[in-house]
Amino acid sequence: MDLTGLSGDAPAFYDEDCTQPLERWLNDDDGPLVFYHVNSKEIIYKAKKKKAKMIGKYVMGDVLGEGSYGKVKEILDSETLCRRAVKILKKRKLRKIPNGEQNVQREIKLLRMLSHKNVIKLVDVLYDDQKQKMYMVMEYCVSVIQELLDSVADKKLPIWQAHGYFCQLLSGLEYLHSKGIVHKDIKPGNLLLTNCGTLKISDLGVAEALDHFAIDDTCHTSQGSPAFQPPEIANGLDSFSGFKVDVWSSGVTLFNITTGKYPFEGDNIYKLFENIGSGVFEVPAEVDPLLASLLKGMLDKNPRQRLALEQVQHHDWVRKKHPRLLEYVPIPERSKGDALRSMTVIPYLRHVTSENGRRCRVNSCTDEEEEDDEDSQEYYTEHDLQELRQRADDCNRATRRGLPGLLSRSRVLGGCQQS
Repeated sequence: MDLTGLSGDAPAFYDEDCTQPLERWLNDDDGPLVFYHVNSKEIIYKAKKKKAKMIGKYVMGDVLGEGSYGKVKEILDSETLCRRAVKILKKRKLRKIPNGEQNVQREIKLLRMLSHKNVIKLVDVLYDDQKQKMYMVMEYCVSVIQELLDSVADKKLPIWQAHGYFCQLLSGLEYLHSKGIVHKDIKPGNLLLTNCGTLKISDLGVAEALDHFAIDDTCHTSQGSPAFQPPEIANGLDSFSGFKVDVWSSGVTLFNITTGKYPFEGDNIYKLFENIGSGVFEVPAEVDPLLASLLKGMLDKNPRQRLALEQVQHHDWVRKKHPRLLEYVPIPERSKGDALRSMTVIPYLRHVTSENGRRCRVNSCTDEEEEDDEDSQEYYTEHDLQELRQRADDCNRATRRGLPGLLSRSRVLGGCQQS
């Protein structure tokens, strides 16, 4: 009988009235099986204590998401108090994924080259050779476009909101192309959002950096998501324009966020690629003619006739000012009353305690489920922890009030970091 989940010195059915009968039964192997009624209101379950764990200088928070490559957790830089996210990658897991290790190394190499407001920023990379793990510390984003779409019944965004995100996507994509980088996997699931509404292109694991001496943007491989692949890839061409692939996938993304549908669908990948390869699709009748014109230009079957990125940027629908309406899709709440998604690190800091100002131990953790040995643990004074908790609380309250200007001294903007 496992009683560890109950609070207090003893569970309810160990009250004085029940102790002797229960003890007699426990000591009597031949006795009858007797059950004692316990009022469920008397049973109090003790919440699992949130222990503060660290990776280097970063305090670990809750899990934000999990993908094929590993978990993503929220973390807090204990030196700068910047809110971050860490992607935890296990080497043995990467080996099971085709090109897994190569994709991660490629992404790290590319992200270290990049700096743009609409491209996710790599802050730090930590390695643990003993546990065969890698930690990619990224700037924190509060949500992803796909999450917004999934939160509404019609799976689409108001036009003004979709237009704003799409323009930011074009800005980030223009920057990547200027650096000779083809993303190859633009889709709502790879477009992150900060609390400020800034879009960040992420997941460059299958991206390709063109050779500096290449005469054009020709590519020969693609590992992107099937529904966002262009006809030239669906039809099995050996070479294709990398930049036009990004234009196509951006067009599918725009189609998806404005209509709630996909231009091409199929019961399986073979049928899907057959439909994509045909290049035949219909734009819903209710779509604005200017938007329909843009979608048809971006989703032209012929890569040579397909709009270039610069042409997309100068299209009338993109340049048109779309009036902001009251209707919009907000970032879904993680919990009730927490629209801006407060820092999950704070509860871990609050549960770090010590007595009479003695030095307090914080477990240094290189595994999201395991604590390190004594030798690898870091120590903080109670004063240090108290100050860290207080500053984090101040930042969190200011974030919830939506007053980023007041946070410049602490540099935590609830997902919007000042540069």
